[in-house]
Amino acid sequence: MIRLFGIPLSLHPLFVLIMLLSVLTGQFLELLTLFAIVFVHEMGHVCAALWAGASVKSVQLLPFGGVAVIEDHGRLTAGREIGIALAGPLQNGIMITLVAGLQQAGIVGGGYPDYFIQANVIIALFNLLPILPLDGGKIVQAALSIAAPYYFTLLWSGRVSIAASALVILYALLPLGTGGGLRLNLLMIGAFLLYSNITDQRNLLYRFMAFLMNREGAYERYLQSGSAARPIVAFSAKPLDDILRLFKRNQYHFIYVMNDNKDVVAVVPEQRLISSYFGR
Repeated sequence: MIRLFGIPLSLHPLFVLIMLLSVLTGQFLELLTLFAIVFVHEMGHVCAALWAGASVKSVQLLPFGGVAVIEDHGRLTAGREIGIALAGPLQNGIMITLVAGLQQAGIVGGGYPDYFIQANVIIALFNLLPILPLDGGKIVQAALSIAAPYYFTLLWSGRVSIAASALVILYALLPLGTGGGLRLNLLMIGAFLLYSNITDQRNLLYRFMAFLMNREGAYERYLQSGSAARPIVAFSAKPLDDILRLFKRNQYHFIYVMNDNKDVVAVVPEQRLISSYFGR
């Protein structure tokens, strides 16, 4: 493991396995190119995250992108998270434009620039698939969190990603039914995506708890913007868990508590509800 600007940078075992396969098949130059493309792609995410005020704890490089562990303490808005996710494919677009321009100017030629452009296109498009933890999955999840409660967003983006990961594995195995060869790289990637999403789904409750514990950012944005708080109407007998699962990411909430006669008996700010939940 190496450190870049104090950020731990490591290779995922899947990348190491493909590296070994490339040596055996004489495609080491292609792998180095892939490594460079993925590195620049991931540095786009890192720079965007730091610019947005988040801290990057670590970066792990994968054959098709990377996983950056970002700690935002609840201060990242959905819009900024979308910007961070788009920053990776944007680097691929910049590299494609630069090399294509050099080709047009006659400065570079041959088959390698074509391979470089093709690899960038594949990595960018693959990362834009709506599957977590790919960039497209993060964009869809962040966009969904604008309109839907955050718990719902985590639950259904995870479920859709599990199903989509299974489809990637199925597509990799499809040639076997027609006597073709196995798409090994795609199979390994699909297996990683499936394992990652199943693990995240199992940890959904802990991720939601972290969301609740970092809600002070929503309160600060509410005070600074002067926008209206989102009302949540609930009967006094309604479980706290059910009320908290109605919280939206970019909004601050007041909970209007009603009795059996449908009279409002209390108005509770979300911090008090969260304190009661963790203090019980």
